[in-house]
Amino acid sequence: MFMSIIAITSGEPAGIGPDICLALAGENLPCRVVVLGDRNLLAQRAKQLGRKVHLWDFDANTPAPAGALEVLHIPLNVPCQAGTLNPHNSSYVLKLLDTAYQGIHTGLFAGMVTAPLHKGVINDAKLGGFFSGHTEYLAEKAGVGQVVMMLAGGGLRVALLTTHLPLKDVAAQITQQRIVDVARILHGDLQDKFRIASPRILLAGLNPHAGENGHLGREELEEMLPALQQLQGEGMDIRGPYPADTLFQPFLLNDADAVLAAYHDQGLPVLKYASFGRGVNITLGLPFVRTSVDHGTALDLAGTGKADAGSLLEAVTVAQQMCAARVK
Repeated sequence: MFMSIIAITSGEPAGIGPDICLALAGENLPCRVVVLGDRNLLAQRAKQLGRKVHLWDFDANTPAPAGALEVLHIPLNVPCQAGTLNPHNSSYVLKLLDTAYQGIHTGLFAGMVTAPLHKGVINDAKLGGFFSGHTEYLAEKAGVGQVVMMLAGGGLRVALLTTHLPLKDVAAQITQQRIVDVARILHGDLQDKFRIASPRILLAGLNPHAGENGHLGREELEEMLPALQQLQGEGMDIRGPYPADTLFQPFLLNDADAVLAAYHDQGLPVLKYASFGRGVNITLGLPFVRTSVDHGTALDLAGTGKADAGSLLEAVTVAQQMCAARVK
């Protein structure tokens, strides 16, 4: 079995990231993992949760004993209270990501799993430039111009042509070139990181009824169909555009490996209905494996014992599978 080390960044310290990381202790995980975070914070949170967790200082050459949680200690800037954000710890959160990335770059880690962070408090810290999220931050570090957000769960994989945009701005981003670029990344990573030799992709239309032959919008005719023809000419099995209201049905999905949705709230409500709490966020197009939970920091649940670690467990499992798929 593939047993390389996967780094888990514990995310915003005031949120549920530390809580769900602690929940990994004693789990029958498919690979060796190490939690990146402040050891004292984790010990304090475990006490608050009433959990007895054996925290083991990470040593690449010495795996932790059964039931212990390996921790790579990265100190907080200032003490943290569950549920209370503090901009002074924002650079700590970014250091978790930097350390995981560097470990992948040097070969210490096979991939990374990220617990949720809080974009607002990082921007409040005014560290220089606008912080738009994990995905963009890691893409910039890796020198990658285009990445793709895909969520998996409930038997579905849904990738997005556009992500966090106001709805009024979406149509302008649905261009032939963008569709081609995103579909190529999706297709390539389904091959490289999921061992799907000939991926089958379904493209959702932007407009109701997929534009109804131009009567309800022309993006399908002027951008999507030319993109599909170009991609099919490259040998890709990509079909559509399908009306989104009838696309998510077994008779279509059973013959597909992924859906490519036009915008965030077109594809993700269906997936989250099918898998919430067990879904996995996957960044495609990076030169390494990165998965994440499908939820936010849940500040109101931090330290209460009510946080569900199911999505983190799934994210670890999917990361291990993706890393193993890349080993030839």
